[in-house]
Amino acid sequence: MTNSSSIPAGQKSRRKHSKEFKEQAVALARKPDVGYRKAALDLGISESLLRKWADVSDSDGREAFRGHGVRTEQDAKIAALEREVRILREERDILKKATEFFVKERK
Repeated sequence: MTNSSSIPAGQKSRRKHSKEFKEQAVALARKPDVGYRKAALDLGISESLLRKWADVSDSDGREAFRGHGVRTEQDAKIAALEREVRILREERDILKKATEFFVKERK
């Protein structure tokens, strides 16, 4: 018997949840009359996953659940500064080599 799906036998497919779903799930779990265990059970997800989402929500605030490859504003600034540093170092190295070349030529 062959498995016609693209998922190998014995493995589960990963479900993807939207940002809105995660935010609403965390809000539901934080209601005093619900809690994490009941919310996770009602939503069909694990309690540990729901707690992980809550931790991410607490640490990242409004920028939580931004998706793969989407940087925070701070991460984007850091990446731009790192790129600028790399370029400036390359320019400095070129100038050093040029200076060394011209010093040798004068001798």
